[in-house]
Amino acid sequence: MNTPQATRRAPRAAQAILGARRARQRTQFIRVIAAQLHEIAPGTVRVTVAPLTVQGRRRTWVELIDAAGRAVGTHRDQHRAAFGLLSRAFPDADWTQQRTYDARTGTLAVDLLDAPAALGLDRAEGDH
Repeated sequence: MNTPQATRRAPRAAQAILGARRARQRTQFIRVIAAQLHEIAPGTVRVTVAPLTVQGRRRTWVELIDAAGRAVGTHRDQHRAAFGLLSRAFPDADWTQQRTYDARTGTLAVDLLDAPAALGLDRAEGDH
């Protein structure tokens, strides 16, 4: 005889509802950040943030870029505001690495710079 057994899985309908709710929240988050970046510097679709050291002091380099790949923000206050927005939106991000935020997709990715192959910097010592 078959005996009913309790399952620990949530019903598929409940999973679908939770998934849809998360997707709406994510879409809303992306829209809000994009709108705020547009307020800071109109046309901004990508923000690149990189740590650097100048004369022994840590600095943060911020570049605001439009859809055509051109720099947008020209004022220091715009760059500060964009970095402040992203650092509050992504409090767990490691800002000691270069990162790029794409306002169209809402992704914050580590953006490692590679040295041009012509410089030969990617070879280990002893390789010729």
